[in-house]
Amino acid sequence: MKAALAIFGLLCCLGSLVAAASEGDHDAAKRLRDAGNIVPLEMILEDARGRHGGRVIEIELEREHGVYVYEVEFVDEQGAVHEYYYDAGDGRFLREKQGETEH
Repeated sequence: MKAALAIFGLLCCLGSLVAAASEGDHDAAKRLRDAGNIVPLEMILEDARGRHGGRVIEIELEREHGVYVYEVEFVDEQGAVHEYYYDAGDGRFLREKQGETEH
């Protein structure tokens, strides 16, 4: 139940994180997903959680060089931030970046 509520909350917040032209809202992300332009966020979160445990602190959907990219940030038990980048079109893992420590 907690996982379902967390995913729902993330999906609700996704609208404010979408960096798509003039459509920076949940509806734009839903249209992209429904049109088959991006994979569902749930697919990305499942893979990201399998790569590293921790708590999701931010999710962004951005357009980089004409390609939609999901950025998922986790914070681990030691407070280190891990960023995972995925091709939003096919869900392919692109890269990891380990950031600073969250305070």
